[in-house]
Amino acid sequence: MKVTREVSCENCSKKCDIYEAMLLTGRSFSGAEPIQVQFRKHERICKQGDGVTHAIYLVEGTAKLYIEGINGHNIILYLMKPPAYIGLLSFFESIHYTYSVTAIEDSKVCMVDLNFLKQLYLENHEVLLRLNKAFGKSVALIMNKIICLNQKNIRGRIAESLLYLSGFYGSEEYSLSITRKELGEMSAISEENTVRLLTELKKEGIIKIDGRDVVIKDKMLLRKISELG
Repeated sequence: MKVTREVSCENCSKKCDIYEAMLLTGRSFSGAEPIQVQFRKHERICKQGDGVTHAIYLVEGTAKLYIEGINGHNIILYLMKPPAYIGLLSFFESIHYTYSVTAIEDSKVCMVDLNFLKQLYLENHEVLLRLNKAFGKSVALIMNKIICLNQKNIRGRIAESLLYLSGFYGSEEYSLSITRKELGEMSAISEENTVRLLTELKKEGIIKIDGRDVVIKDKMLLRKISELG
């Protein structure tokens, strides 16, 4: 982790919607300017159980949000790419992080003082709307994950994860930024079963996979596998 400097939001090329909302209502950070922090690949951005002091806004890179389980058995709830808030769930309902977030690649975040943001949330209708929208998106992703893990077998879950990644990367051909183990953690299955299921889907001609490169060859059939569970 490297704290680079206090950011001048006026000169930043990647303005968050908190700043944009403040502009609309004539507010400023006035002494509570965000802090810009760089995280290297695999560095933890926040840890489950730690106290929440800032709202975190991802401006560069990608990260994974996950629940730390017993004996290292983690469950990845979803991946994040800019623009994305980190910590909104804890901002609304807890003084401690109920999950961990780790950088998948070198990443950069802006950290906004939590007390300042809470006050802004109560005073500024535009900020309230934008944060509620981001919060709702996070909840929807988690609800979808709960449904997937509870109602689908491991084949349906791996199909769901491959389709999710296709949407995340914006293509049916993508290069994985996560490991086989992490792909298994997205689907709540072991690394061994992940490799076996990927091999089966490859043999069936549904996907093509070479190292980290994935091609979804039959999206309709993969979606059917996911839907049937």
